[in-house]
Amino acid sequence: MNNKVVIIGCGNVGMSYAYALLNQRTYVNEIVLIDLNKDRIIGEAMDLNHCLAFAPSKLSIKVGDYSDCKDAKIVCIAAGANQNPGETRMDLINKNSVIFKSIIDNVMKNDFNGIFLVATNPLDVMTYLTYKYSGLNPNKIIGSGTSLDTSRLRYLISDKLSISPKNVHAYVIGEHGDSEFVPWSNANIGLQNIKDYLNDDEMNKICDEVKNAAYEIINKKGATYYGIGMCLVRITNAILGNENAIITVSTYDENNDVFIGLPAIINKDGIKNKVYIELNNEETSKLEHSINVIKDAIKKID
Repeated sequence: MNNKVVIIGCGNVGMSYAYALLNQRTYVNEIVLIDLNKDRIIGEAMDLNHCLAFAPSKLSIKVGDYSDCKDAKIVCIAAGANQNPGETRMDLINKNSVIFKSIIDNVMKNDFNGIFLVATNPLDVMTYLTYKYSGLNPNKIIGSGTSLDTSRLRYLISDKLSISPKNVHAYVIGEHGDSEFVPWSNANIGLQNIKDYLNDDEMNKICDEVKNAAYEIINKKGATYYGIGMCLVRITNAILGNENAIITVSTYDENNDVFIGLPAIINKDGIKNKVYIELNNEETSKLEHSINVIKDAIKKID
């Protein structure tokens, strides 16, 4: 079986994803790089191929073009303008919507019928545009959503409590952006409620750290990319391994006609089902606010 992944946009995020795929034992056996800067990706492909002697899996890595999308299982879009210091993710919306229209038109001209995996900000808006521009079933459109925010949350809780992040069962949901939030009423350490470990002030502090993590990283090193690279690999394995794994990704909300970060069951067909969390009144209001933020952003696209 040819589990081909095409990566469109080979900057920091795209190449962190490619490098993470190379370093882990995954189901992927072919990686194709597409970027406007051909010299760069020729060099990137050479550099990655020179790692194969020590890689855990056999892989083909090459520079390609949109015709490679025809038989790809996953097309990951990581192209777009970077978020600069002082910018929010939403500030990128008009620049990246133009870029996406061109990319998706070129992918669909080659009869692509796999799964789109979107990593470009503003994430939920770009995932929605991928759905609209492609015409594919929304189950085949997956944004990285709040998977990275959830990973950040679990790390911060685990670091504070000296407990493995793998045993922290908590999620960030909503927009991948400033209106995201943690539904603490559903958070557990093992099977024990999080409130047995953290007080309200501690939870609020952690939530703020998660929300502001990207801004802090961008201010200190210019961009954030390792974390999202790992999240994209996790989603990729869930798809190609037909795992029925639950990950907080940006998925289609039919009632509101938006894509938004919620726990979803992911398998070879994309989104199998959403996992609906029982929220309290405050959390419900926060989710409604997040939905409205995304809706308003979509309306502003030129």
